[in-house]
Amino acid sequence: MKIFMKLMSGVLAAIAMAACKPAGNTKNGGSGMKVVATVGMIGDVAAEIGGERVSVQTLIGAGVDPHLYKPTVVDVKLLDSADIVLHNGLLLEGRMCDILRKIGKPGKPVHAVAVEALAGGGYVAGDSEGHDDPHVWMDVAAWSKVAEQIAAVLAKKDPANAAFYQERAAAYRARLDELDAYARKTLAGIPRQRRVLVTAHDAFGYMARAYGLEVRGVQGISTESEAGLKEINGLVDFLVERGVPAVFVESSVPTKAVEALIEGAKSRRHKVRIGGELFSDAMGRAGTYEGTYIGMIDHNVTTIARALGGEAPEKGLHGKLGSSHAK
Repeated sequence: MKIFMKLMSGVLAAIAMAACKPAGNTKNGGSGMKVVATVGMIGDVAAEIGGERVSVQTLIGAGVDPHLYKPTVVDVKLLDSADIVLHNGLLLEGRMCDILRKIGKPGKPVHAVAVEALAGGGYVAGDSEGHDDPHVWMDVAAWSKVAEQIAAVLAKKDPANAAFYQERAAAYRARLDELDAYARKTLAGIPRQRRVLVTAHDAFGYMARAYGLEVRGVQGISTESEAGLKEINGLVDFLVERGVPAVFVESSVPTKAVEALIEGAKSRRHKVRIGGELFSDAMGRAGTYEGTYIGMIDHNVTTIARALGGEAPEKGLHGKLGSSHAK
């Protein structure tokens, strides 16, 4: 119990100090349209659809929390010089929102792709305080609509190559359909009583709705919110009462809060282990399979299923994942 309390003393500070790392990466290169995306999930889709016709720069790279990211002078210059700016639109990039609102000018499309993809009756999750949930990419079918949006934006800006963008978008969406089917089948294979996903923050609501999971996060939808002792103890009670065997850390969020859950459950004589590291607000390292949107979701689905008693290939849908998944 003393160890648990020591862990708890540092939880709030660790949560509030998620590091701001250097900007993301450039994909495709070339001298085509210059597209700047705030996060990797958006940038990767733009690169897939734009091909050699576009150069995509992502501002917020692997392992960086977009909720806490502070834009630099270099970021502002990149946004200002872009032909197209793509961002989430549901306050994901909390500290960049004012800049994104001001950067638009005649001839420079600035698109909130998640908002536009969910327009017209689309599902938008939220928290108890009424904040919209920006983590739309966790539902592959919903994110496929983002691909439609980006294809339309590119085609409007560059009508001479509209057919090229639409063809690539159709091919990419077919790959997303395959990924969605894999997620649906794999997560449904987890024993029903074990379909409980406990993570560092509440980033998996869309996944829960799409694939039949129950999710709990130590923090709220944004990592700027704080988790107190009451919330931690409540989650410990939940883990013990439900017999949850594994909890998950996230690549862009400090681990101390999840470690406190494990220690708290241990003090109640219930063993909980870390089932693996998930990608929530950022993809994996650039140049890796997990550094693509498809690889990110494949990793998450495979890791969750194997940790909670389901079945999934160790290396995922396409056999490209690493071998660090829970068994």
